[in-house]
Amino acid sequence: MMMKYARRYLFAGLLFWVPVWVTFLVIRFIVHLLDQSLMLLPQAYRPEHFGITIPGLGLIFTIVLLFLTGLVVTNFLGAYLLRMWDHLIGRIPLVRSIYSAVKTTMETMFSSKGRAFRKVLLVEYPRKGMWSLAFQTAEASRAIKEKTQSDMVSIFIPTTPNPTSGFLMMVSKQDVRELDMSIDEALKIIISLGVIQPSVSVESMEQADA
Repeated sequence: MMMKYARRYLFAGLLFWVPVWVTFLVIRFIVHLLDQSLMLLPQAYRPEHFGITIPGLGLIFTIVLLFLTGLVVTNFLGAYLLRMWDHLIGRIPLVRSIYSAVKTTMETMFSSKGRAFRKVLLVEYPRKGMWSLAFQTAEASRAIKEKTQSDMVSIFIPTTPNPTSGFLMMVSKQDVRELDMSIDEALKIIISLGVIQPSVSVESMEQADA
């Protein structure tokens, strides 16, 4: 009986401390990463030059830098300079491809009018009979549809537990199953290794199979 209560209390303690510890580690990593933004300052103006070390100062500096940059590029002169910068980058062979792809992705993800992920899908991957969660990112281009002679969609299959990496695939609409599930719910399943299972509408899957 005593061992039963001991296990219960140990498990309760783990449930409290593990999320707190993991959250602390993630936040510490982010703060440490953003603290590196202080390297943008000249050596003579860095805090360590004055013998000062303030954790999180780089985070504040990054926020201020982003705010001031946004303030500049949204006015008339800043918008003109930004267009000139884009034009300059667009003339560099390899750099222009990377720059334009990243910029377009960022604009899509953070645009108030658009959404990076449109739908939550089920797709048979990596083989028939095994299903993976995926996100529809866009309709496939006209050229792809013409070559495949099929109504194709672009999907992103994230990895677990890190959904920021994954695979881009283009599949026929008839090969995917749309789920009545929000993007947040799907991400919870992926990040939790499938432990968290939000309810999925069976009707929506039956309609997709029809």
